Amino acid sequence: MLEIFIKNKKLIFRIFGVVMLMVAFVVHFWATPKGAMTTNEIAAANVARMEAHVEGKKAEQQSQSAQSSFLKELKTVQAKQMEYLTIIAMIAGIGFLGYSFIKRD
Repeated sequence: MLEIFIKNKKLIFRIFGVVMLMVAFVVHFWATPKGAMTTNEIAAANVARMEAHVEGKKAEQQSQSAQSSFLKELKTVQAKQMEYLTIIAMIAGIGFLGYSFIKRD
């Protein structure tokens, strides 16, 4: 196994580097915020409106403020995680590709 790795080291590093860069770009473009609302966000807004109508205005203000702060915090944490994952994958991909092109004597 070690002999196969040593024999094909350049090829393995290049393939792994390209795969890491592709993963980084896919995650980046998949995780970027979209301009329009998703169907889940529209459904959640409709449910919240119906619940508020049933419970009244006072209950709406309390539940909406507690829920909205939690959801905002969750979305910011997820966005940071995706950003860090993208950065790490790009650095790893560039590192593997760069290492595979270094000439050895």
